[in-house]
Parts: sequence; structure tokens; C-alpha cells
Amino acid sequence: MKVALIGLGVIGEVHLQVLNELGVELSAVCDVDEGKLKDFTCAKYTDYKKMLTEIKPNVVHVCTPHYLHADMVVYALNLGINVLCEKPLGISELDLERILKAEENSTAKLGVCMQNRYLPEILYLKSQLENADKKYGYATLVWSRGKEYYAQAEWRGKWATEGGGVLINQALHTFDILQWLLGYPISITANTFNMAHKDCIEVEDTRVANCKTENGAYTLFATNGSPKEFLVSLNVKANEKDYSVKIFSGKVMVNDKVIEFSDCQDFYGKRCYGSGHKGLIQDFYDCVETGREFMLNGTEAAKVVKMILAVYKSNNNEIKL
Repeated sequence: MKVALIGLGVIGEVHLQVLNELGVELSAVCDVDEGKLKDFTCAKYTDYKKMLTEIKPNVVHVCTPHYLHADMVVYALNLGINVLCEKPLGISELDLERILKAEENSTAKLGVCMQNRYLPEILYLKSQLENADKKYGYATLVWSRGKEYYAQAEWRGKWATEGGGVLINQALHTFDILQWLLGYPISITANTFNMAHKDCIEVEDTRVANCKTENGAYTLFATNGSPKEFLVSLNVKANEKDYSVKIFSGKVMVNDKVIEFSDCQDFYGKRCYGSGHKGLIQDFYDCVETGREFMLNGTEAAKVVKMILAVYKSNNNEIKL
């Protein structure tokens, strides 16, 4: 199987680490910064279209800034190349429309890297909630991203290139887990603030979203303007039974009973990325080889982006989905 990777930034390094652990050898890499290519012995490109046309890989990993995802995914799918794209799938309704159409018309598979669905504690909670009639919950993400973080890359902190702020970048995973566990919302009411980064970004650093579902509701509070960073927390009440999970702690508390998962302590890249990348990438490759449907295909990964776009439209008004 020939494998290529586009984008050798922070998240690209995570994919490289996992591929190395899985024993996958790269046929080609691509980055617009030639300096990042010098240490690779495989084929090296600065033009992704040329790479995909010449190498014709079986799988390409798209690890580029948000605003580049749609063009790259569509181009690869149109060539019949299987794509594993980093989140978010896109940053606009047009992006999603183009990608989903390309996925429908392609013989290749599309997968999106939303690795928290592969965390053992989340999978456990999913199994416990599967048959619940009424589901309610809330999640909090309180992280710290300062001027130095936004200065690392020109595309960060801008509507046109990042597509938003804390919600589409840091809190997307948590928002997705909420809807995966508790149900896709029928409406969203949200508000947004830029409290700590007025002098360095044009997008939000704090977001509150209330979501109603057919059989319950949930709330997300997310900020990257905190002076200190805390673990993401997720709390759920289902059929009057309490569940609590610290997403990256490797534990689930069901009422007063603590269940620990010893096999999820390793993480890839930043600690906040968690331990799910390896399981997700391994599963995607297995789906490509066997023809099995991948859990996080374009249709599934588009759900949270549609929710995020509704949040950005809300301005404290209820938006129907």
C-alpha cells in the first residue's frame, strides 16, 4: 500500500509518529515549506496535486490548515485516492457540500481524524448510554492559548482560514462526543465572546452552546482564554443515573464507582490530543483493506461541523437544524 502525507506541521508530526509505530512506510510527503522536507528519504513535493497525480497513493493523509482541507480532499477523492483528513472536515457549508458530493461519487473512502471516539472511556460510556430514553449532559473545556500560540501560524485566529476560534479548533472533539453520546441536536442556542485575545485574533476565545435533542439536552462551555489549563470534563445524566468522565484521564465514574482504563495513558503530540490517534488510523487502514465502512466518514464527520456553523449563526437566537 502506497501512503502519502500532506502537511508537516504539528498534527502532521502526530500522523508520522503513528504511521511509524504501525510500520507504514511513506511513499511521498508534501509541504510548501521545503525546509521541512529535507530529512525525508521518500519522494518529496511542494505541490500536492503533482504528488497525487505522479505517486497515485492508496491513502493520503491531509494534515494542513483548516481552509485547505476541502480542496485537497475533493481533489484526492476525484482521483480515487482514499483520504484520511484531519479535523475539521471543512469550514463552510459549501466546503461540506463539495466534499460530500465528491465522497458519494468516488470509489475511495474518506475518513476524518476525530480520535476521541476511540478513547476506551468514551467507548465504555457509549455502550452504557445506548439504550437510555432520556439523556442530558454538559461538558467543559478550559484551556490556555496565548499570543505565542497564534503567532506560530498565520492562518490561526482568522475567520477565512481557521473558520472560527475555540469551538472549531480546540472544542470540536468535545462537541462531537456530546452529540455522539447524547444525540444530534434539533436546535442550538449559543453565544460567543472574545475576552482574552482581542489584540491578536478576530475569532472567539469563549463559547457557550445549549443544544436540544429529541429526548434531552446538553450544554458545552469552551474557552481557550484561561491562564491555566484543565482537563476536559463530561457529565451525563441518563434515565436518572449519573455518569461522569474526564475525557483524557482514563477513568469513568458511574455514580461512586470508578472504572480505570490502563491502556489509554499514552498520548500523541500534545497531551490534550489524547491516545486515540493510533486506534483511529489503524481502523481506517483496516477499512481500506477490507472494504468495511469507516465510522468517521464524511457524512458522520460533517455533523459536528454543521453544529458549529449553527453556533456561529446563533448570536443568542435559536437555530433549527
